[in-house]
Amino acid sequence: MHILLTNDDGVYAPGLAAMERELQALGDVTVVAPATEQSGVGHLITFLTPLVCLEVYDGDRRRGWAVEGSPADCVKLAVSELCEVRPDLVVSGINNGLNAGINVLYSGTVAAAIEGAFFGIPSIAVSLEYDEHADFDRAARLAVRIVEQLTEHPHPPARLFNVNIPRVALEEPRGVCVVPMGVARYGEHFIRRQDPQGRTYFWATIDPPPRDDNPETDLSALKEGFVTVTPLHYDLTLQPALATMQNWHFDLTEVPQ
Repeated sequence: MHILLTNDDGVYAPGLAAMERELQALGDVTVVAPATEQSGVGHLITFLTPLVCLEVYDGDRRRGWAVEGSPADCVKLAVSELCEVRPDLVVSGINNGLNAGINVLYSGTVAAAIEGAFFGIPSIAVSLEYDEHADFDRAARLAVRIVEQLTEHPHPPARLFNVNIPRVALEEPRGVCVVPMGVARYGEHFIRRQDPQGRTYFWATIDPPPRDDNPETDLSALKEGFVTVTPLHYDLTLQPALATMQNWHFDLTEVPQ
């Protein structure tokens, strides 16, 4: 199996290195990751500037490529140009910080996996609850076990998955919950300050996820110490509304010239 590995924390992030080591047990791993941290960029892609790529080595071994672009850029460029053979699997992570709830919509880690799914390649995003001294080696071992089971399942119902690992699971694993992403709003606070020239600026706070009493979401399962797996899809069409609205009549005859 040929595995494309990327992230949004940057090509030299420890979570990426840990995942690379563990994934080598499953197949050949090619790293194509951002040259610098790209957290929170969502599905940004680069159109107006060149994408500079540099080969990255570990001693004499070529790991892959550092791309001066976004995580989605990395996957798009890797599949189209950089990989010698088409990847069988795309893995994005390990991100240092959960990508659960509505953070899925902002996450560069998840966006990279979505880009892989665009190509029809099974893709998995992996994130670990933030810890300044995160045990990425242990997290990678847990993550690769989940990756292995997802890819070996005889009838996978999706080709895009989001995996989140709480810190407590590294010491006392409680199991894995397959749950939907929570949609509670959070992360809306800003600190108001002034720079030395008296100009007002705002700094976004990193608010903890809200309390979610619904036992069927990633947010609530993570609080209980479970590793979460969420199947995702990128078709944003609201199908029930589409079926209803296709019977509506829109009249443009009265539009002024």
